[in-house]
Amino acid sequence: MDAMGGDKGPSAVVEGCAVSAAKNPEIAFILHGDETTLRALVAKHPALVSITRIHHSPGVVRMDDKPAQVMRSGRETSMWSALTSVREGEAMAAVSCGNTGALMAVAMLRLRKLHGVHRPAIACLWPSRGESGFNTMLDVGADIRADEESLLQYALMGAAYYRNAFNAPCPRVGLLNVGTEDHKGRAEIKEAARLIAEAAEIGRYQFVGFVEGTDLASAHVDVIVTDGFTGNIALKTGEGTARLVSDALREELSANLLSKLGALAALGPLKRLRKRMDPRRMNGGVFLGLNGTVVKSHGSADATGVSAAIKLAFTLAKSGFQERMAERLASVADAVEERALAQGKANGKTAPDTDEVEEGQP
Repeated sequence: MDAMGGDKGPSAVVEGCAVSAAKNPEIAFILHGDETTLRALVAKHPALVSITRIHHSPGVVRMDDKPAQVMRSGRETSMWSALTSVREGEAMAAVSCGNTGALMAVAMLRLRKLHGVHRPAIACLWPSRGESGFNTMLDVGADIRADEESLLQYALMGAAYYRNAFNAPCPRVGLLNVGTEDHKGRAEIKEAARLIAEAAEIGRYQFVGFVEGTDLASAHVDVIVTDGFTGNIALKTGEGTARLVSDALREELSANLLSKLGALAALGPLKRLRKRMDPRRMNGGVFLGLNGTVVKSHGSADATGVSAAIKLAFTLAKSGFQERMAERLASVADAVEERALAQGKANGKTAPDTDEVEEGQP
């Protein structure tokens, strides 16, 4: 746990750990941050004392810190230390409420990308009418651009994530587009659709084709694939709309005496609806495509939200999905490379010299 990240500070993180510990007897924690502060907070929760180790990290990544700045001088921060614990095998997953850009940058530096992955993606949960009650969408902000091969990788990673998070043997994958017709969309979207369809057997998913914005919460699809620019706008639009509906409903139910009586009569269903749509239950964006499990909690998460992110990290780490996802990504990458070589030979071309190949970013 990056115990110092987030708007509410280490108290919310430690309380979230206590909530998780009360529900899960298998879990244990390494808290990274100021030792004096964390030891005092842990002492308030006797159940945490025996299952928690504190790793002193004096530095804190602030929400307004630039990723490049953290990469250069953030080695003493709780975020850097938490990710190092995953890299060294001390922890099976890392959870942070801190700066998203810095977390992705440091995670790529410390954990590195999986073989064949161009750029990691952030996957989020979306309330839906489906059997699980949630859909998964990625990318929602790791990278604003995505070519056809990156979208294919998102489909493979998203399917692996959903399969293990919700015990779904064959998730349904859709590609977000401006329409469901085959002729609509940019060239890279059409090519991505072809690649995703071809890889369905290797990825163990069902490709349902193009989906639209109206399908984000539908029972028609489980995994929605898109670029980070579109995904982030969709996510923020959904959050804003949910707040608008919630506020409007509250105003109408308290408008007059008759409305208040009606609200009292519907108290039970309203409580169930509130629980079902509680954004804290959906807290936790998973960084996919790294050599390790990293979950980004919302910066303003309280104990309930932090506990939800911990539960997600625990479920994914225990499932072993990381290894299986890496195998499928490697298989697809090898297939793409073989096809490219075959096409090059057919065109009379040879593979480029190693020295001529541009090095990728860390």
